[in-house]
Amino acid sequence: MKFSLIFVPPFLSAFVASKSFLFATEQQTLVDDSLSVPGENPLEFCSDQSDYILTIDNVDLDPNPPQKGKPLQIKARGNFTEKVEQDAYIDIQVKYGLITLVNTKADLCDQMKEVDETCPLDGAKAFTKRVTLPKEIPPGTYTVLADAYTKDDDRITCLKATVHF
Repeated sequence: MKFSLIFVPPFLSAFVASKSFLFATEQQTLVDDSLSVPGENPLEFCSDQSDYILTIDNVDLDPNPPQKGKPLQIKARGNFTEKVEQDAYIDIQVKYGLITLVNTKADLCDQMKEVDETCPLDGAKAFTKRVTLPKEIPPGTYTVLADAYTKDDDRITCLKATVHF
């Protein structure tokens, strides 16, 4: 099954509600905003962004949070600090509760064609993409992990999010 990279941001964007997600315990836990992706979105980095080849400046979603069956506009800006060439890949995992819906490895350069970019990727990049989320998304908790690597297995970026529909 081909899972386009452009569908990851909408899924992740839909997870905007997750920024306020806290487990109910006697001791309240604070959310670590240092891992939040800048902009109007629910995205978080998997670890400190300074370790990544892609520095994400901003990701904005409109509407935020996304709506089932409605258009979603994604605007993103970032900078590749090293050249990313052919054979780069992205590991994508989408879960519905504890059930894994998608667990795949995709060619990053093929996926970038969805936003009119081609490899090699280098320097400052920006894109705007409009997609529509299916109205048939079942209610529940979804989690998404998108972990991208160069052909030499250097981490380009890693993003994660959780949303409640």
